[in-house]
Amino acid sequence: MDGAQSVRVNFGRPVALFPLDAVLLPQQPMPLHIFEPRYRQMVDNELDAAGQIAIATLDPSLPRTEAGEPGIRPIVCVGQIVTHERLPDGRFHIILHGLCRARVVKEIPAGGGTLYRRAVLEPFGNESGELEDNTGTMERLRSWVDDALDAGGALSRLRIAEQVLEYVRNDAIPTPVLLDVVGFTMVMGRENRYRMLSEPSPEARTRMLADELRKLASTIRAAEGQHPEDWPKGMSWN
Repeated sequence: MDGAQSVRVNFGRPVALFPLDAVLLPQQPMPLHIFEPRYRQMVDNELDAAGQIAIATLDPSLPRTEAGEPGIRPIVCVGQIVTHERLPDGRFHIILHGLCRARVVKEIPAGGGTLYRRAVLEPFGNESGELEDNTGTMERLRSWVDDALDAGGALSRLRIAEQVLEYVRNDAIPTPVLLDVVGFTMVMGRENRYRMLSEPSPEARTRMLADELRKLASTIRAAEGQHPEDWPKGMSWN
């Protein structure tokens, strides 16, 4: 995670766009199987360049572009290719690590030999590592998540609980980084995750995350009343 923080995005050049029915958050690792020719070209080109790709969330409610491409939501996450495997037939397995939020300023359609979409991006949101007002909200969130994930807490049933606790109890981790780490591990659903991505304020994201974790804890407590010891073999809290 610390190494990824030192990587910078050059917003002075167009960035490759990879539209998906998914959301990438900063700090999140996303494994991808690249098989379409246009995206194979995209990865090939980026491996010889900055190695950065913006994951854009598809939105079928938006009109298609002039080139007939499906619409995308305006806030994207720029990711860094951290590992890749080139298969004999030209496909790739890659892992993309989320770097930062960005806003699409202008899209550059495929053309001129480039098969994939690109966009001019601008930085989006407060990624400085500090809350705008004070740290009180973040301290309350750390305390609440600590209690919820610790032994006996509702969220302690989750396999990821112990790992998330390590981050929550590490005061050296900047607030926006911690928010995104907890966010991509604990917040489910594309819409909820896009809300986390498209909210520029760490203070507001803190409140959103607290609300989502309370809902998750409430769901788990309700499920506890359904006698999980009687669930079919193989079912779990996760």
